[in-house]
Amino acid sequence: MASRNGKPWLSVDDQLVQLVDRGMAISDPAKARDYLERIGYYRLSGYWYDMRVRDVPFSPLDPKTGSKPKKVVIERPVLDAFKPGTRFQDAVDLYVFDKKLRLLTMDALERIEIALRVDLSHCLGKVDRFAYMNPAIFHNTFASDVSLDSGLTKHHEWLVKHAKLINRSREEFIKHNKQKYGLPLPIWVACEVWDFGCMSTLFAGLTTEMQDNIAAAYGVSDGRVFASWLRSLNYLRNVCAHHSRLWNRNVVDQPKLPVVGEVPALDGFQGNPNASLRARPFVLLCICQHLMTVINPSSGWGQRLVSLLQQDFPDLRHVGLTLHGMGVDASWEQRVW
Repeated sequence: MASRNGKPWLSVDDQLVQLVDRGMAISDPAKARDYLERIGYYRLSGYWYDMRVRDVPFSPLDPKTGSKPKKVVIERPVLDAFKPGTRFQDAVDLYVFDKKLRLLTMDALERIEIALRVDLSHCLGKVDRFAYMNPAIFHNTFASDVSLDSGLTKHHEWLVKHAKLINRSREEFIKHNKQKYGLPLPIWVACEVWDFGCMSTLFAGLTTEMQDNIAAAYGVSDGRVFASWLRSLNYLRNVCAHHSRLWNRNVVDQPKLPVVGEVPALDGFQGNPNASLRARPFVLLCICQHLMTVINPSSGWGQRLVSLLQQDFPDLRHVGLTLHGMGVDASWEQRVW
């Protein structure tokens, strides 16, 4: 079956010609060609996307009826042409900044993931060394409700993923415990192969009391808020691990916020006027900073983040791009990091 995508294949030289034809300034074609060969047109296009001209606002008709839709949605389609003053180097500089941001974010997420492993295994292991298999520590929706799609409970689905992680592991300590003691493995051993998503799902399934107990160690009184943080941070980790564009990404699964004053760094994101900020990555970076402060009070991660934003974000005001695209709140530079 033929694809509906009718875009033709273009050589690197043709890609350069197309960019120039659309209004992008390329001061060093040889250098630009090198970037396209190493990074790729499609990946870089994510960074020059917001440098393109948008059409005038309009409300599309209902495609089924051809008339005005019941719910009016205003759209501003992105055109092929670039905004005046757009330079190829602008996209490259933004790409380099984004790469540094991802690496710094992954540094925090690694420490958060390890700390969470310790706390989960310690808290649950105190109840039962095979606690992750015990339905009693989970709420009914997770432990008892059967999915119509899979025919399994969420707990069973989680155990299937857990078993795959154990069987796939080539770690010597896993082999040793399996050979000497057999399965199942105690939680303090098993947890070492859990990824962020695995832990996030497990935490979300715990009883309210257990969620609250673990969340309290991180300065959050409501375990459901903390569960939403873990879910959002898992999304953030996946973005970084797959080398995807981060800086102005739209965060669909947004984190819940604690009560005002509990985590002061998040107070600037409260309320409807700041709803758009919660759909951008900066609020997740603020959550990372809060957790890093709890895990290691002497950590300089927050200062490194501020330094990166202040010193490495390229000056793109000529194409209308600033750090506000990340969702920074009004007081971010005045806070103690």
